[in-house]
Amino acid sequence: MDDKFIIENTEIEGIKIITPQRFNDERGFLTVSYNQKVLSDLLGVEFVQDKWTSSRKSVLRGIHFQEQHPQGKLVSVLSGKVLDVIVDFRQKSQTFGQYFSIILSASEAKMLYIPEGMGHGFLSLYDNSIFFYKTTDYFFPEHDRGILWSDKDLNINWQFSEFGMRKQILSNRDMELPTLKEYFKL
Repeated sequence: MDDKFIIENTEIEGIKIITPQRFNDERGFLTVSYNQKVLSDLLGVEFVQDKWTSSRKSVLRGIHFQEQHPQGKLVSVLSGKVLDVIVDFRQKSQTFGQYFSIILSASEAKMLYIPEGMGHGFLSLYDNSIFFYKTTDYFFPEHDRGILWSDKDLNINWQFSEFGMRKQILSNRDMELPTLKEYFKL
């Protein structure tokens, strides 16, 4: 079996939607979600760390990034469904301050590659959504930063009403993050 991946570019340079090949039969399915040789060659990166989170419905995490030791990320959903949001924080980019969003689900098995210099957050649409990350650098808590998820200048459409959500569940930290203008002194 050859491990094949369909890779689609997005309107923000570097963000890629990756769809692995899926083999279905009466027992279920088989998907190769990662092949180092194939994906490292296609993306031009090496991954060094894996981590995952479990979130209840309505949990909103982000928008996070590492100021030093920026991380590229290959993300996917192993159980449930999320609205994934990426914001371009590369100050020299033509799309600085713009965001891209996509629904990722375990049933579709799509993945997203997020290059270094991006902020990342997601909204859990199901109870017990399990979100998986492969990163190009290690996590350094002393360099962990974030931008306020509700920043009016970013104007992110989190689609709360479309998903029937009245209230989001956030950490205290995520509610107190600076805006884009405050952080980047714009």
